[in-house]
Amino acid sequence: MGLLDDCQELFGSSDLYEVLGVKRSSSETEVRRGYYKNSLKVHPDRAPEDQQATARFQTLGKAYAVLSDAEQRAVYDEQGIIDEESDSLKQERDWDEYWRLLFPKISLQDVRHFESTYRGSEEERLHLLRLYGDCGGDITRIMDAAVCAGPEDEPRIRSILQEAIDDGDLPALRAFTHESDTKKAARKRKADTERAQSERLKEELSLEGDGRQTAIKRRGAARQSDFCSLIGRLEEKYSRKKPAAGRKTKKQQ
Repeated sequence: MGLLDDCQELFGSSDLYEVLGVKRSSSETEVRRGYYKNSLKVHPDRAPEDQQATARFQTLGKAYAVLSDAEQRAVYDEQGIIDEESDSLKQERDWDEYWRLLFPKISLQDVRHFESTYRGSEEERLHLLRLYGDCGGDITRIMDAAVCAGPEDEPRIRSILQEAIDDGDLPALRAFTHESDTKKAARKRKADTERAQSERLKEELSLEGDGRQTAIKRRGAARQSDFCSLIGRLEEKYSRKKPAAGRKTKKQQ
């Protein structure tokens, strides 16, 4: 079987974009993030004995290898075919090594450095302006999607967006300018709940044995979404140059 057959069998779709969870119009960076997020779910380190997970991981790598190559992606977009004999799809390729080359381990120091340089930067401002449009001015959705931002950052983020509106860089969307008291109250309740949970986790993390391990697992699960969003930006800064891909095109067998 070829790659498209594998995609259909393992993911229920032969569309490489659907397999990676991205749109056909997605940028190279967005395709890369889609690969990262989906491959985390089936990485061999999570379930080394699960053969289907390993097969899904390898197939995700192949799908990304095709879409990350400009020429192969163009041919796939235009004709729906891929080159099964290209260097990027070699059967003997170590897909775990390929993944680690793309996404080298990022240290806590890297994370802290990113946060310190990102907050208040032009990069953050442009990201918030884009989120404003994507979220239709809904501040709740903007806060959920913003990187390195907690409830305490809302006044600062509101100020950034309002300044952009005043300067004519953004339209004055009603969802932002006339938010209902009900939505504000709901967001405050959510922030208060998260704050209380954070305090409980801090207490639990001081426990010994099983209690501590349970707290760590819950904390990791709760922050997985935020981590993926942050890591997507960090890997752009610290990842190595991606491996070269083949150039030939050949119809799926």
